[in-house]
Amino acid sequence: MTPDLRPPAVILAGGQSRRMGTDKAQLRLGGMPLALRVADRLKEQVSALYLNAPAGHPLAATLPLIADTRPDRPGPLAGVLAALKLCGARPQAAAHLLTTPCDTPFLPRDLVKRLPELAESGTIILAACNGRTHPITALWPVTLSHDLEAWLADPDHRRVFDFIARHPSETVDFEPFDGPLGPVDPFFNINTPEDLALAEAIIRQSAE
Repeated sequence: MTPDLRPPAVILAGGQSRRMGTDKAQLRLGGMPLALRVADRLKEQVSALYLNAPAGHPLAATLPLIADTRPDRPGPLAGVLAALKLCGARPQAAAHLLTTPCDTPFLPRDLVKRLPELAESGTIILAACNGRTHPITALWPVTLSHDLEAWLADPDHRRVFDFIARHPSETVDFEPFDGPLGPVDPFFNINTPEDLALAEAIIRQSAE
């Protein structure tokens, strides 16, 4: 059997969604929970799909769950760590792991095709659009798990860009697509009811 060289992907849904006021992973967009819409966008691009969310999350019945290994939900890097530890422990583990937030419903359909073009040992590959880097939509070397675990042991170490700065990184720039109100960053994420309304308008227009 030919090995599947595509990376596994983890949809990060461990945040507290303070601005939205509800669990964004279950928020419905076009009648579908947001995290499942992201999963649908990725399913043909990756070798496996997981959801990083608290234990017992309702969507665990649909997507395999990876819970944070650190207490107190310390931010997206905790989800990255949990995913790296799980995927790195698998037999014939992939060299890299893809992560993306649960609230990015318009991910490029060639995301996984393009990100690994710059993948090298120890290099983090970050998605970008129009010069804006999106550090959570990224390809992470699984070898970073030990350093990330040590980094997160300090409660002052939470910023994603600070951790990335410790390692070689590259960015891959993607083009915006046309939306009802103008160009849309394909990594546009839904943080507010206004963002959700815009996303609904994009779907109605069938721009993406």
